[in-house]
Amino acid sequence: MSNDPRAELALLTSALEEHLTAITNSRGEQDASIENAYVAIANAFERYEEALFETFEEVTPLEVFIEDDDDEEEFDYDFEDQDDQDFASEDAEN
Repeated sequence: MSNDPRAELALLTSALEEHLTAITNSRGEQDASIENAYVAIANAFERYEEALFETFEEVTPLEVFIEDDDDEEEFDYDFEDQDDQDFASEDAEN
């Protein structure tokens, strides 16, 4: 691992490009290359974040999302309806 944030950013950018390529060339829903590219992005991001912190004591506003199979079953929510309700509540208050 490099402690150079620029080098780590280049690796992160490359991982993102590889992910896009994997998606573009997908061979189906269970394509392992997409999962591998997903993991590569997460790993590259963690290394970039660590290099940023070690060099500048700064971080990004991002975090790696780790999906749990159980979460899919519990989290089935329609965000659009909630947004509409939030706006309706704000309008009623004003």
